[in-house]
Amino acid sequence: MAFKMGNKKPIPGIAHGGSINKKHQFKVKRTNLEDGTLGEANMDGSIEVDTSVPKGSKLEKKVIAHEAVHAKEIKSGRIAYGDDWVRCDGITYPRKDGKIKYNGKWKPEGDKTFPWEKRAMKAEKNV
Repeated sequence: MAFKMGNKKPIPGIAHGGSINKKHQFKVKRTNLEDGTLGEANMDGSIEVDTSVPKGSKLEKKVIAHEAVHAKEIKSGRIAYGDDWVRCDGITYPRKDGKIKYNGKWKPEGDKTFPWEKRAMKAEKNV
């Protein structure tokens, strides 16, 4: 599983042409993702973009920019995830049924209050 981007609303980003900068390369794959998910960053460093996102569109650039932040943070070890957990800055949060327990409350994956999502959404503003 990977990070959900929330409802199919435009999402802000930072990557261009498949790379964040020369140090951070990643592969972008087009895939049919779960409903409501426009992009995912995978633990192998790749990024998946839903086939419903038009190629070359501003939305695609925002999705890639958003997921590029996650890919960069996965590569650096700042974030990681498994089927039943998400780790950010050394803290592990339980994950279950599309939700993550954060600050004592279960919130949907992709929730804007998660610190890793805040950083990725900030990157979207540069697109």
